[in-house]
Amino acid sequence: MSEKYMAEFDFAVRVVGQAARLARQIQVELALPALTKDDNSPVTVADFSVQAMLGSRLAQVFPGDPLIAEETSQALQEPGAADILSQVTRYVSTIISNADPVSVCAWIDGGQGSSGERFWTCDPIDGTKGFLRGGQYAVALALLEGGQVQLGVLGCPALADPAQPRQSEPGVLVAALRGLGTWITPWAEGGSVRLLHVSDCQEAQQARLVRSYAAEHTNVALVDALAADLGTQTPPVRIDSQVKYALLAAGAADVFFRLLPADNPDYLGNIWDVAAGALVVEEAGGRVTDLDGQELDYTTGPTLLHNRGTLVSNGWLHETALQALRAHKV
Repeated sequence: MSEKYMAEFDFAVRVVGQAARLARQIQVELALPALTKDDNSPVTVADFSVQAMLGSRLAQVFPGDPLIAEETSQALQEPGAADILSQVTRYVSTIISNADPVSVCAWIDGGQGSSGERFWTCDPIDGTKGFLRGGQYAVALALLEGGQVQLGVLGCPALADPAQPRQSEPGVLVAALRGLGTWITPWAEGGSVRLLHVSDCQEAQQARLVRSYAAEHTNVALVDALAADLGTQTPPVRIDSQVKYALLAAGAADVFFRLLPADNPDYLGNIWDVAAGALVVEEAGGRVTDLDGQELDYTTGPTLLHNRGTLVSNGWLHETALQALRAHKV
């Protein structure tokens, strides 16, 4: 029964709330400078600060649980990165008083654990380019056990209302616990917690599609072709990060194709890119598979080795979307 994860759920909601507020503080005060990883995606002070904070809290509360996360401290220890490490340490210390550069690097690298029967995964800033651009981004945290996502939490600092996915404040937390549904909690004082449910759209022509903002994360031409095949009346909404999953869970969107980039058809996704968001959609009544209609396999470590891309829907339109994919031999 999912009730056995209530302590973990309460922990996750609490720390993701702290992390999302920390990310927002950094965005307001210091969106730059940013380092650049080997894949040319920007890594901000917020990525490192949030992962260090989450890693520290997890080691303190659930010391036996491994964490698998996106970042390592290697870039922070390179020549010329001292100023950024100092900034990261300063921000982490606003929540963890005993933070210092050595412990911060250790907490970040604590995210390089090995997956087993039970582990956590996080993307500290999912949608880093959206973060830098002033668009949507999310702090994503999930607990996996027995090959299943048991809980998932998305902190969305720039999303005040999933029904209106524009950059706005204050943000929301979207949290799911297996078997107990998906809930949204606004940051605003007096806001009420409410249960989310996917849309009941069953006509492809009425479907609202979302896709990645960055063209390198998808296949733009194929998204357009799929939308045309489905007969959708509106262009896909471009939005960053797993905020897309929050929109689907709230019934504000109906289908999301996470396609393989046109210039990298062998690309394999990472668990932190999908685990939290997938449960958020599923517990709201939707469906998540890969592009072949197979369930996501979370037992292969950080990378989804047995899955190609992701298809997310309100459930009603899933088979129709799969048929469109097959027609294009995706």
